[in-house]
Amino acid sequence: MSEREREKEGLTKLGNHQVAYPATYDPGLLETFDNRHPGNDYFVKFNCPEFSSLCPITGQPDFATIIISYVPGEKMVESKSLKLYLFSYRNHGDFHEDCVNTIMKDLIKVMDPKYIEVTGKFLPRGGISIDPYCNYGKPGTKWEEVAWERMTKHDMYPEKVDNR
Repeated sequence: MSEREREKEGLTKLGNHQVAYPATYDPGLLETFDNRHPGNDYFVKFNCPEFSSLCPITGQPDFATIIISYVPGEKMVESKSLKLYLFSYRNHGDFHEDCVNTIMKDLIKVMDPKYIEVTGKFLPRGGISIDPYCNYGKPGTKWEEVAWERMTKHDMYPEKVDNR
């Protein structure tokens, strides 16, 4: 994509080598572009293995892999803006469950996807790991039913955890 095409799409971070990394949580970092295949239903999946945030009580760092999977509507999230947005959690204090729900809601607000789910695989602290999951299907569509079905079947067959 040329610089002119990026500007036309409103993408200011992609290809910009002078982007500053945020010091605080900022959903305004998220940028979108037009889905070139809005008539197709397909998943886009992001694996973000270096997510970190702070415990709101102790201030200690929490580390996780965040997995975002969505079926785009008219808009898609630009990956560099997503990276910067997720980085903005680095000094943000929030519980694990709040982080994944806020990430999902921020992405719904900017993209209006047909379907989205966000999973956090947090490393243990104090001998326990927390793996929150949330999802959303656009109301009044088949994706609303998919969201409910996936929620009711979530973690029926959990993965073997031997690395944390």
